[in-house]
Amino acid sequence: MFARSLFLAAAVVLGGLVAAQASPVTHATLDNGLQVVVIEDRRAPVVVHMVWYPVGAADEPPLQSGIAHFLEHLMFKGTDTRDPGEFSAVVEANGGRDNAFTSWDYTGYFQRVASDRLGLMMEMEADRMQNLSFTEAEWRPERDVILEERGQVLESRVGAQFNEALLAALFKEHPYGVPIIGWRHDMARLTGDMAMDFYATHYGPNNAILVIAGDVDAADALALAEQHYGPIPPNPAAMRQPRPSEPPHLAARRLVMEDARVGNPSVSRVYKVPPRRSEDQSQAAALHMLAALLGGSATTSVLERQLNFEEGIALSAWASYMGTMRDYGMFMMGITPVEDVSLDEAEAAMDRGFAEFLENGVDLEQFERVRHQMRASEIYALDDTQARARRYGVGLSIGLSVADIEGWMDALDAVTPEDVIAAGRELLDHRASVTGHLTRPQTSEVN
Repeated sequence: MFARSLFLAAAVVLGGLVAAQASPVTHATLDNGLQVVVIEDRRAPVVVHMVWYPVGAADEPPLQSGIAHFLEHLMFKGTDTRDPGEFSAVVEANGGRDNAFTSWDYTGYFQRVASDRLGLMMEMEADRMQNLSFTEAEWRPERDVILEERGQVLESRVGAQFNEALLAALFKEHPYGVPIIGWRHDMARLTGDMAMDFYATHYGPNNAILVIAGDVDAADALALAEQHYGPIPPNPAAMRQPRPSEPPHLAARRLVMEDARVGNPSVSRVYKVPPRRSEDQSQAAALHMLAALLGGSATTSVLERQLNFEEGIALSAWASYMGTMRDYGMFMMGITPVEDVSLDEAEAAMDRGFAEFLENGVDLEQFERVRHQMRASEIYALDDTQARARRYGVGLSIGLSVADIEGWMDALDAVTPEDVIAAGRELLDHRASVTGHLTRPQTSEVN
């Protein structure tokens, strides 16, 4: 009775949050093709200003891996009228902060400032959308920066190198198999001319999405956007480029990586699965729920509860789904076994746990618990203005519509236990997977 009352009380609170956070969202397109999304949230006199280009590492020319990320760095160097570093200096001088990020499918630039500085942010961002400028003395040191970044965030971390190897094995033709930061040998050959060519090919208002979230009036924000971005002519070269398709996977792939830096050996498996699709998000929603059931929190995870707490085989077990990608999604599961359990035994236990889940079906009480947690997470995410702006930027960049983005919670609510089992059986095709063992080097004694 107490648990049921607590559940109902939480539902009332969440319902109130939905009403409180259902702030207006306006979507428009300027004559030059720039999409504009305005999310009104008047709780604080702050605004987030984001410009998204739906182009990223998966759109790079051959032998130029890392060029999208390199260009992201060079976008802070200057324009025809602004000095290198001036953009960020102005943001900081106005009490704000700025940054940027690159993915396979998009590149984004954002500032968070007082709402009365929104026009200034638009003025500067519109400037570098069309007037980027840098010298060899500026791009050469930045190339060293990204090479050092690869060393720090990827090559110095064995887990990151292992994940890089998994994706390279999973995607043989599609560029999702190439790391976003690039391969070192390609990065070392990047030049400023290559970056400028990439900029000229992909950047422009007709290949960009402006997201404004915070203490703004939609009509005022659209007027500012028209003032600063409207005069920029469309870039005729900037259009969504075709990408190679991944050929059918006829056999499961495997790899073993040995490294002395490995603390706890582990098994990881990655499946190629569907991403979120516009107008029909049912498969993605079912995969999202499947990942939450198999590998959510320690108290609700099927694999964690069975393999760790009940059988004592695993230190941890997990599952996750990455669906916010343009061409393919990825479903991951894995296990880190206790010391006296081999990786072969751990993999067999993970497969057995998954097979038993599919055979026995979903526990209805657990299903409702996970659904409620998922709904709560989606609702609480509305409380973060920047995260909400990012949700629209990511969604529109990968080809979703505003209706898809706003309907994601409804898609999750529509998932049934039968949908979850069907997704596990039909979409997690072992032939479209790669399984990796990450372990320490084997030592042999010589008598």
